[in-house]
Amino acid sequence: MLNIIWVSFFLVAFLVALLKWIVWGQGDVFVSIMGATFEMSRVAFEIALGLVGIMSFWMGVMRIGQRAGVLDLFVRILHPFLHKLFPEVPERHPAFGAMVMNFSANILGLDNAATPLGLKAMDELQELNPDKNSATNAQILFLVLNTSSVTLFPVTVFVYRAQQGAADPTDVFLPILLATFCSTLVGLISVAVVQRINLKDPVLLAYLGGLVALIGGLVLYFSQLDQAAMQVQSARLSNFLLFAVIVAFMASALWKKKNVFDIFIDGAKEGFEVAIKIVPYLVAMLVGIAVFRASGALEMLLDGIRWLVLGIGGDTRFVDALPTGFMKPLSGSGARGMMIETMQTFGADSFAGRMASVMQGSTETTFYVLALYFGAVRVRQTRHALPCALLADAAGILAAISISYWFFG
Repeated sequence: MLNIIWVSFFLVAFLVALLKWIVWGQGDVFVSIMGATFEMSRVAFEIALGLVGIMSFWMGVMRIGQRAGVLDLFVRILHPFLHKLFPEVPERHPAFGAMVMNFSANILGLDNAATPLGLKAMDELQELNPDKNSATNAQILFLVLNTSSVTLFPVTVFVYRAQQGAADPTDVFLPILLATFCSTLVGLISVAVVQRINLKDPVLLAYLGGLVALIGGLVLYFSQLDQAAMQVQSARLSNFLLFAVIVAFMASALWKKKNVFDIFIDGAKEGFEVAIKIVPYLVAMLVGIAVFRASGALEMLLDGIRWLVLGIGGDTRFVDALPTGFMKPLSGSGARGMMIETMQTFGADSFAGRMASVMQGSTETTFYVLALYFGAVRVRQTRHALPCALLADAAGILAAISISYWFFG
């Protein structure tokens, strides 16, 4: 999928530029395209270099939380809830433990730890599968909950916003939390309807009711504020919660007599390696997107959407952030590139830059996750997994648009 998307950027850009040259006599478009390749190659490297420090810090903090046993705490908290959602998985089966660990790692934003645990969970669930070619209900629900992005701490979004010069990189924390809650809830409900999961079970009602009450309380509180006060209070609460998490991780590690500094250094080293490894991917995606924009192809696409929105009397400011939303289900690297390119073009603190950040954190890379997880266990018939996952994606993107207007519009 990523291969097709990336090559398409160049092919479509060439065809559009050729059309502009032959039909409208705009031969300089190729000068703009080649200039964009050189400029964005340089920018991609500078972005990756600037990420080293921030990425190292947050990877170190997350490693402290992991070694302090926060992951185990999430496992204990989620166990009763997930046991009710996956009744076909035996209580003490290894699949159950792997799923709980995967969800816990995703909640903390530990992507590197979450993926191996997810693959392990799918492998264990496949052991329970009577038809090895067709996905089970448990596998489908597990995948949809993964693709709907159950992440409470979208650290990577903060990192890129900080690198792009955002005055307050975490001001999108609460909007992302609300948007990802919407996508996850819709994903869960859609699968529950198809699989006839009893969401009225007392345990499920207690967990879901608690989450809805918490999110509803936030919505009620912020709905009483004007937009300026909302942004101020949101920034204060977001930064308080994030710093409280850092302190809580360190305090927990100290309580367990861990060497916090050494653990941080180990995690920071991993952050340095991650920042260096993404250089080729950033160069590839940012150059591809820059070529697509320089040719005029991206603007033609967005102008078409603006025309449709204007036709129904709608506000078109959200259109500039849409490329991130369109790309997110298809490619994580592509969506990240679109988000960075939007912030580069309009500014990290622009309406489009903030909305693209919220979209980036609201859902996961659906096609990649389904291909990776189902492919790993050779499941070919995914049944209702893709429709439910895409429904969750749509809910997340729509929620990101609405919530961004509420907070930043």
